[in-house]
Amino acid sequence: MEKTTEIKTKQDRLYTKPSLWSKIKTSKRIAPYVFVSPFIISFLVLFLYPMIQAFIMSFQSILPGQVTFVGLSNYERLLTPNFYTALQNTTIYVILTVIILVVIPLILATFLNSRLLKFRNLFRASLFLPALTSVIVAGVIFRMIFAESDAAVANATLEFFGFEPLEWRYGSVTAMFLMVTLASWRWMGVNVLYFLAALQNVSEELYEAADIDGATAIQKFFYVTLPSLKPVIIFVSTISIINGFRMFEESFVFWETSSPGNIGLTIVGYIYQEGISQNDLGFGAAIGVVLLLIIFIITILQLKFVGAFKDD
Repeated sequence: MEKTTEIKTKQDRLYTKPSLWSKIKTSKRIAPYVFVSPFIISFLVLFLYPMIQAFIMSFQSILPGQVTFVGLSNYERLLTPNFYTALQNTTIYVILTVIILVVIPLILATFLNSRLLKFRNLFRASLFLPALTSVIVAGVIFRMIFAESDAAVANATLEFFGFEPLEWRYGSVTAMFLMVTLASWRWMGVNVLYFLAALQNVSEELYEAADIDGATAIQKFFYVTLPSLKPVIIFVSTISIINGFRMFEESFVFWETSSPGNIGLTIVGYIYQEGISQNDLGFGAAIGVVLLLIIFIITILQLKFVGAFKDD
């Protein structure tokens, strides 16, 4: 009996009760929450809290050392020509960039995916390089290309073909052309890579079956390639819409804080103009809340229209 008791005592000494952290690490129920906790914490701190705070600020008049609730006054101030101009400019910009940054990259990716094309990797790298360039540096170069002088590259080209030089940054149509061109030049290569990656997953058997049925290259593009790329097309168009509505740099590099006749004013530029430059944070927050609602509604409608919520 004494030996048995002594053995049990030694076993009790060797056995230690697992700590709380050990239980958490080995628990299959708790472990997933531990792994996702960094995302949840960053979401709460960097997104949800600022969004709630901005919503509260939109009902306030904020001055140094003084905060006053003003109700819907800031939202009533949105009914001004400046906001409508910013909304109109931004909407036109979004429509143009979505069309350009979805259609052209899709066509380019289809050509670059062909095995018959030589120097494919060189073309892929050259298309992606603009995305690595600072938009401020690119904007300075674009301002030099489209300067108002006759010696600028754009005007010299127009004169070579017999056209009159233009004041690119002082017309509503040319101003929109500058912003859309800069954005398209910058993000074209990124969207091409999205489509190229998706094209790698399209089954060759589908193309072989289309060849057996006698389909032409155009028919294969519309009836095989496009349906296979639908998820990526939805993704690219969605991020293009969101990035279009939150555009600021393309306008800022050409006109900084103000453009003649507000031809380059965007919604985010209007937030910067009123909230930062004019130090009217409450009104700027109200514009931001309206912008958030616009992006949310348009994105939901776009996803609903393309059938993203339907079960395949």
